[in-house]
Amino acid sequence: MNILTYALLILGAAAIWQLVRVVELSTKLKGADPNKVTERDNRMNGIFMLTFMILLFAFCIWQFFAYKDRLLPEAASAHGVDIDWLMNFNFLVIGIVFFITNGLLFYMAYKYYGRDGAKATYYPHNNKLEMLWTGVPAVVLFIIIFLGIRLWNNTMEPAPTTTRLVELYAQQFNWSVRYSGTDNQLGKADYRLSGKYPTGIDSSDAKGYDDIIVNDTLFLEVNKEVNFRMRSRDVIHSAFFPHFRAQMNCVPGMETWFHFKPTITTAEMRKKTGNDKFDYMLLCNKICGTSHWNMGLLIVVGDKKQYEEYMKRRKPYFDGRPLPTVSAKN
Repeated sequence: MNILTYALLILGAAAIWQLVRVVELSTKLKGADPNKVTERDNRMNGIFMLTFMILLFAFCIWQFFAYKDRLLPEAASAHGVDIDWLMNFNFLVIGIVFFITNGLLFYMAYKYYGRDGAKATYYPHNNKLEMLWTGVPAVVLFIIIFLGIRLWNNTMEPAPTTTRLVELYAQQFNWSVRYSGTDNQLGKADYRLSGKYPTGIDSSDAKGYDDIIVNDTLFLEVNKEVNFRMRSRDVIHSAFFPHFRAQMNCVPGMETWFHFKPTITTAEMRKKTGNDKFDYMLLCNKICGTSHWNMGLLIVVGDKKQYEEYMKRRKPYFDGRPLPTVSAKN
């Protein structure tokens, strides 16, 4: 079958070549130069340009509606809504520029195709036009940059001290979550203790005695701001919350921070998507090793009652455990 396919392709190419030769020979027999581009050829090319523009625009519009469900899912955080609005605003600007510039490009090729005896107008300079196509993009870019910087500053500003504090601890190839407990303060931690205690929690710091450590689920309360402290045990990981429009690197030897407010519970999102098995996920967005693809953590967003019930079922790590004096200082 492969040999037959190649043979058909070769024969098809040969047939096209012979057809072209026949057209050239017939043109010579008529006393015309086959290599000369006629006004009729230019007019036909202009029509082809206009036809291609219509097909291109129709294809782009069809793609937008056909694949819009494959874009980012609905934002489930307060700042995520603003990020999506700014992204859609950029798409709108890019779409307008795309249709205007390409529309003019193909229309000019159609309207001003080469005609016999025609002469192009010498038009080297126009201050008004140059101010227009320089000033308008500059103003639009200024607006986009201003909106982007304002959104960035609002998103990345430090969280209030009363914000619920949760630690994300990354390691090859899983996540650990440490809730700050009733005092809303996390106990000290040190990487040198990571082999003895989860997340390297320092048992000599009383602030950590009510800290709750889990590694199977990150439970968040809807409409409640959460401030994440992120650390890594081994290599650079990246805490990626796709539905919450949040991402922050987890770097060994340092702490990174990100805070956001979930706005849609897991149950509500399941209704919105029509998917009873939908779950939020925390992913690693850095290629951190051989099992990077499997480094995920289930996120559940519930109401206040569900959150309190979940926390009641969890006990602090040091609850009922002996408190040894070992610490990073020793």
